[in-house]
Amino acid sequence: MSTRILLTSFQTWLPHQVSNSSDDLLGLVAAHNLPSVSLTFLRQLPVDTELASQQAIAQIQALQPDFVVCCGMAERRSQLTLESNAWGRDRQLYTDLNLSLLLNSLKNSKISHDAGKFVCEGLYFRVLSYFETLSRSKSCLFVHVPILTPHNQKEILQDFIQLIANLAQFEDYKHF
Repeated sequence: MSTRILLTSFQTWLPHQVSNSSDDLLGLVAAHNLPSVSLTFLRQLPVDTELASQQAIAQIQALQPDFVVCCGMAERRSQLTLESNAWGRDRQLYTDLNLSLLLNSLKNSKISHDAGKFVCEGLYFRVLSYFETLSRSKSCLFVHVPILTPHNQKEILQDFIQLIANLAQFEDYKHF
């Protein structure tokens, strides 16, 4: 049986943005055939915490994926960053994925403890909260994607595909 993973991305939000690198990355991933993984894409979520969260949670309810990987653009970052936590409503929630183990085979990625205080963190917090209300494992991760360029695109794509492959072996990457 293949691992079911829901991947999300956002629309642009500033006039100078031609595209959102999180959505660009998911477009590249969609062109690859990844064994043992069933990917569902929820692309171009609105840059609105309430609307994006409603759409993502509705898709989670419909699909019941094994993992949710929400992606957002981070213009000032140069690597993929795996977010450890999200703040909301004066509470901090953490993913239950072991990010250090997930990161072991990634070459152009790092762990971040700051999901950005914007819609990215809002979505991440709400999805983690949703899993918490179900008393379900919080198998959700938020990944910030730098601007993709001809110089970094191949490395970023390779790391993201390896991240997905690592999640497919989920028993090794959960916190106990």
